[in-house]
Amino acid sequence: MFILYNENTRFPVKVWLENEEQLEGKCLEQAYHLSQLPFLHKWVCLMPDTHAGKGMPIGGVIAAKNVIIPNAVGVDIGCGMAFIPTNIRMEDIREIQTGNGTMIQAMIGSIMRSIPLNMERYKVPQESRVLDRAKQEMEKYEQNGELVPLMEDGYFQTGSLGGGNHFIELQEDQEGYLCIMIHSGSRHLGKAVCDYFHKKAKELNRKWYSEVNEEYQLAFLPVDTGEGKQYIDWMHLAMEYAFENRARMLEKTCSIVKEIIEKHTGQTVEFGEEINCHHNYAALENHYDANVWVHRKGAARVRKGEMAVIPGAMGSYSYVVEGKGNAESFCTSSHGAGRNYSRTGAMQAFSTEKVMVDLKEQGVVLGKRKKNDVAEECRFAYKDIDQVMAQQLDMVTPIRKLKTVGVVKG
Repeated sequence: MFILYNENTRFPVKVWLENEEQLEGKCLEQAYHLSQLPFLHKWVCLMPDTHAGKGMPIGGVIAAKNVIIPNAVGVDIGCGMAFIPTNIRMEDIREIQTGNGTMIQAMIGSIMRSIPLNMERYKVPQESRVLDRAKQEMEKYEQNGELVPLMEDGYFQTGSLGGGNHFIELQEDQEGYLCIMIHSGSRHLGKAVCDYFHKKAKELNRKWYSEVNEEYQLAFLPVDTGEGKQYIDWMHLAMEYAFENRARMLEKTCSIVKEIIEKHTGQTVEFGEEINCHHNYAALENHYDANVWVHRKGAARVRKGEMAVIPGAMGSYSYVVEGKGNAESFCTSSHGAGRNYSRTGAMQAFSTEKVMVDLKEQGVVLGKRKKNDVAEECRFAYKDIDQVMAQQLDMVTPIRKLKTVGVVKG
């Protein structure tokens, strides 16, 4: 970890990398913008997977006094990870054939048929206790009439994956056991909430003659204003919806895995302890004797003893970790490997054929409707997850190391 504190900074920037050369230029510029915010508490943190985002870097963490910044949470509010291990050894199922290929191929195919991917949605409304409760508490939301229709729309997306870097993976841990990992968020709800309140924040910041430069795209809302309270209500709704979304997909995936394995092997499938955690959100926490709004944009909370999931890229490795409660990082770690290439850059640099051959050579089963954009999320487009992990051993203890054996992508 090194610290940036110079003529470009108002508050220090702590970076969990070896040197400034490892930061892309745009990411460094955004970090300097963050460090100019007058309401920061202590410093800016950049995780080892950091790269440029909208307004604030992905892998960025700030603690703010009495304000909340929609763009410092991001557009996929509540995006995060779900994970569960099984008692099934991969060596017991790897070579078994079914009527739909190998066991992993059969599972991947069934997941794709059962869970809507990318822009797909369910044809009929799904159950959602989160949305049911929100409708019963409509007085919290009715002042933001443009957003209210998203609740009814959300019933058709509960338990759906989405696109981009979201995935459902079947993995093998370092002891040879089959595990399940899911990366997804709040679907369209989170983006709409972010865009709506970022626009409101910009309008109010102009009215207040805010000293925060509008070009930074870091317009803020004081938490004691009506608009600030409304954003917090909607943010919490999106977080709860994202949590439920992952839980629903995990439940379906577990059911598929259990049915196929028990049918073809006679073994009884048992599942271990589930993890479900966010990495795009803001929360009121106490750090260095102050109650502050910690914004984690592409970063996972890892208090002492708290479990989190840090994925690599498909065909790479992922980790389950236990937090050490590092105060300097506001008890935070990276949320993944972090991009080396933009999606466009990856498409230009790596051919579909190269990616497909690489996955085949590693024995990874890919479930994806269209393959022509597969390079966007290939492992070559991301940083080496092991190098990222090496930079944050003061934050987390690795508990499981997992290798992709099958992946479903939008």
